[in-house]
Amino acid sequence: MRYLQAINLKNKYALVTGAGKGLGRACSIALAEAGATIIALSRTQADLNKLEKEIKKIKGKIIKVHCDVINYSDLQLQLSKIKTIDVLVNNAGTNIPEPFDKVKQESMDYLINLNLKAAFNVAQTVVKKMLKNKKGGSIINMSSQLGHVGMAGRSVYNMTKFGIEGLTKGMGVELAKNNIRVNTVAPTFVETPMVKKFFKNKKFKKEALANIPMGKAATESDVATAVCFLASSASSMITGTSIVVDGGWTAK
Repeated sequence: MRYLQAINLKNKYALVTGAGKGLGRACSIALAEAGATIIALSRTQADLNKLEKEIKKIKGKIIKVHCDVINYSDLQLQLSKIKTIDVLVNNAGTNIPEPFDKVKQESMDYLINLNLKAAFNVAQTVVKKMLKNKKGGSIINMSSQLGHVGMAGRSVYNMTKFGIEGLTKGMGVELAKNNIRVNTVAPTFVETPMVKKFFKNKKFKKEALANIPMGKAATESDVATAVCFLASSASSMITGTSIVVDGGWTAK
């Protein structure tokens, strides 16, 4: 009997939202390396075309979906063309840092619409397919350490990511009987284009890294590997919880 389970996603179809850049791109490539066919969803066609080239370099398979997840009707139309989804990486999201007393209504609306409502809509659409196909599945909602602890200047982001954690627990409990597992990966600051932009503020970068006991930002590979583990049968008894990839930030 073998006790070590491999991360093997051969013959699995994995939908990744926000697949064109940053963590979405990294997760798409990692899942392809593990054998999955990637259903890459992005609102930017050029990013999808670039990702396609990268995945084909490693002899992976990709289906491109050009769509903005905030556009509910287009989301439904595009995903109706996909018959099977075994894995969802619900990754599309962003942050607009603002002091609490200066949060703009348009900023809050956008973050809630993208980080929460669109994530819910994508998950619900995918779950309906999983229930119809009766094969179970794995859903990984991309969260953040800020779905577990607060941080000044990021109250709305906190709100959306705490919401994602709550959604994940509710889904995990409800869908367990259908063999659909639902978890989050909650990274600290990761070396992505978005974070590199934030880290141009040297004072902020110093403060952020000082909060990480390991003293460094996470890599895209750190996060993508955790996603692949949750996507695979190696994590078959894990649901309704969070893998926190934060170098010890939330342990303090």
